[in-house]
Amino acid sequence: MATRKKTAARKKSTKKTARKAPARKKTAKKAARKSAKKSSGKKRTPSAAFMRPVTPDNQLAAVVGSSPLPRTELTKKLWAYIKRNGLQDSKNRRAINADDKLRPVFNGKAQVSMFDMTKLVNKHVS
Repeated sequence: MATRKKTAARKKSTKKTARKAPARKKTAKKAARKSAKKSSGKKRTPSAAFMRPVTPDNQLAAVVGSSPLPRTELTKKLWAYIKRNGLQDSKNRRAINADDKLRPVFNGKAQVSMFDMTKLVNKHVS
């Protein structure tokens, strides 16, 4: 009996164990590039196309106002209106529910995703 146990133990110890591949380390070049990007000290300049004032049409002006304003400010005002009136869907936060003022901007749709909203709003500016 004792010999059986020894041979079984020997067989188990001679089995090859699966080795995990070693984790890759970042190379010195990648680390140097990342630190160079962070410490470049350049301030990011906004795109001139986003800063050029656009004029909203009458339907969009009911929501954000009729004065010409940059696209960035237009988007901020639109989101402020959506949040102030609680138009963001509670379950699906990507969906925007249209009220009476936003329905003409959204081409009569009752609900639009936030990604489609930007496409629809671009049709209402000049």
